[in-house]
Order: sequence, then C-alpha cells, then structure tokens
Amino acid sequence: MKRILLVNKFYYPRGGDCTAVLTTEQLLKAKGHNVAIFSMQHADNIVSPWETYFPEEISFSQPGVSGKMKAARRIFHSSAVVSQFTRILNDFKPDVVHLHNIHSYLSPVVAQIAHQKGIPVVWTLHDYKLICPVYTCLHAGKPCELCFSDKSHVFRRRCMKNSRTASMLAWMEALYWNRRKLERIISRFISPSLFLKEKMTSAGFHPDQIEALPNFMYKHSPRITEKEDYYCYVGRLSSEKGVDTLLEAARKIPYPLKIIGDGYLSDRFKKQYPHTHIEFLGQLPSERLLPIVQKARFLVMPSVWYENNPFSVIEALCMGTPTLGARIGGIPELIDTKTNGDLFSPGNAEELASKITACIRRFSDTYDFEKIAETAQNKFSSGTFYNKLIQIYGH
Repeated sequence: MKRILLVNKFYYPRGGDCTAVLTTEQLLKAKGHNVAIFSMQHADNIVSPWETYFPEEISFSQPGVSGKMKAARRIFHSSAVVSQFTRILNDFKPDVVHLHNIHSYLSPVVAQIAHQKGIPVVWTLHDYKLICPVYTCLHAGKPCELCFSDKSHVFRRRCMKNSRTASMLAWMEALYWNRRKLERIISRFISPSLFLKEKMTSAGFHPDQIEALPNFMYKHSPRITEKEDYYCYVGRLSSEKGVDTLLEAARKIPYPLKIIGDGYLSDRFKKQYPHTHIEFLGQLPSERLLPIVQKARFLVMPSVWYENNPFSVIEALCMGTPTLGARIGGIPELIDTKTNGDLFSPGNAEELASKITACIRRFSDTYDFEKIAETAQNKFSSGTFYNKLIQIYGH
C-alpha cells in the first residue's frame, strides 16, 4: 500500500476541486492506503490530524499593503509554506504527492520541494491556470486563447480583475512557474477531460505527460425513474456559467425551473427574473440538493466558458437525469445526444429556449432514465477511477 499526500488550498466542500480531494481521500483510505492532507488554514476546514502542518490563511482581498504583500509572496515562494511542507514530507514520508488546486495560496513550490526530495508528483488539473493566467480562458465574456502562446496578453488586456497591478502579478506568476519548469518537476498531469488535455497540448505541454482521467462519483444515490414537472440548474451564479442565458430562455417558457446555487449575480438575477415559474433555492446541502436533481426532468448546464469535467453533470447522469448542455469545453464529452441529453450553442438563449421546449415535450418518452444511470455509474465508478489512478502513481 502507498503513502499518499494530497495537496489542495482548501480542505472543505467548497467547489469541484475540493470535492475531488475529499472523495479521493475517502477512496484511497477505503483501499487501505495511508493518506495525509496538506492545505491552508481556514475556518471552514474539516478537522484533520494534519492541520498542525497547514500554513496560515492568506487572502488577496484583505485590506492593507502588508497583507496584500504577504499574499503576493505566496504566489512565488513563501517561507511558511516551504517550512511546513518540508516538515510534513519529512514526518509522513509519502510515496507520492498528489496536487490539486494549489495556485496562489500554496503555489507550485510544493511540487518543487517534493521533486528535490525524489518524490513523484502527480497534479490533477481543475482549470486552465497553467495556460491561462486567469484560469478561465475568457476575455470580455468570450473564449480566449491568446495566452497559450504569449502570457503578456494578461497584462496588456488587464484580464485579472481589470486591474493593471493584479494582471501584472498574474503575468509574473505565469513567467515564474512556466511550462518548462513545471514539466521538469511534475511526473504526470491528470486531465479530467480530453478537451483540457488538448488545450494543454496546444499550449505546448507534452501530451505524453498528461493522462486523461474523468472525475468519479464515490457513492451513487438511488436511481429515480419517476420524474416531476420541472428542470433544474446546479452551480455558481456567475457570468462564466451562462446562467443569464438560461434565465433569458426560461422566462419565455412557463415551465418550472429550479435554480440551485449562489454567487455574486444572485441578487441581480432575482430582481431581473421575478417570474413565478423560476425558483431560486440558493446553496443547498447535498441531502436537499440530490432529491431535487433526481426528480428533475433534466438538468441544464449553460456555461459559456471551457467547463472541464463538471461534477454537476456527472452527478445528474449517475442519478438518471438527462442533461441539456452547452456545446463547449468538456461538456460534449459527457452528453450523448441519442441516449442521455442534448447540446446547444453557448450563449444562444433562443436556441436554448427551443431545446428546453423540445426536452419538456419528449424527454419522458425518449430517454430511459434507468439506463442513463446505469451507464453513467459504470463510466464514472470509483473502481474505474482507482485502477487508472494507481497506474498513474506507479509511473
């Protein structure tokens, strides 16, 4: 059995990266491996026997010059991170270090330290940070790949928060932790989607160093074949998620829509779309969220950015809920238009409205909900994921 150190900037159910860390930890422990965690201190963290190794929390939004300088130093080389990470490596003695979302708050310095000690480093990519300094491959709400070949565009176009200072810092980070340096210290990159692997390759990363391995569902919820009369969205209420496209389409169709999630656009959306058939449920715990997704006629994933391998789609399919997704990023890899859903052009509210109407009329007659769940549960099983992950660890 291996000793595995999982590294992520947060250690609580915050987003897809955190979900991946927590479920991977569960899976590896269930298979008999010895697993340790390295993260940043945070009030919402799950209690861990390894938390004494965690460096203190930093925030890029904290007031004061000294606080911002302290946060900026984390991007490149933090003595606190170096000393604490070195200490956990010396005490735990891992066979493999498995990185997840580490940029800015921990930084790739952890990979550098492990590599110097001769410990293999595997890195699961949850976004496009290594090829786009602002993570999203978006500029002015549209897909952008200029930084794939020249990272200076992030500064020239003020892509980071429309700020010259923040954009300069993002540019410097990209230059410091550049592709050549990272490829020397990382044994294998894991890409949850074929799409992300292709983009990494087009930006210069060597394809043989990138393994495609989709996310998985550690525990499957009961399959629900009896659907109710509504459809749903699960995710952040933010611009890159395309929720405005969904709401613009939904307002024209008097059919119940349940919106699950929160974000900086939440208040604006509630005021802009006060329609009685559109229900904003906010952030929900899994025990309340899952039954809603299970009983929905279908889920809508309306993103306008390059989604990687969204858990919300995988979770819906594993519960037998078809998905209507934007034709962008890794979403089309999950949807078979003949068996488990449909696709539409990202940002096209008129086409989405037409597809929603078609789904309402034909989904219950067209789709085998039980078969959708069975196929997805086999494809995204913990066993399939584990076998491939152990192979990657062994490289």
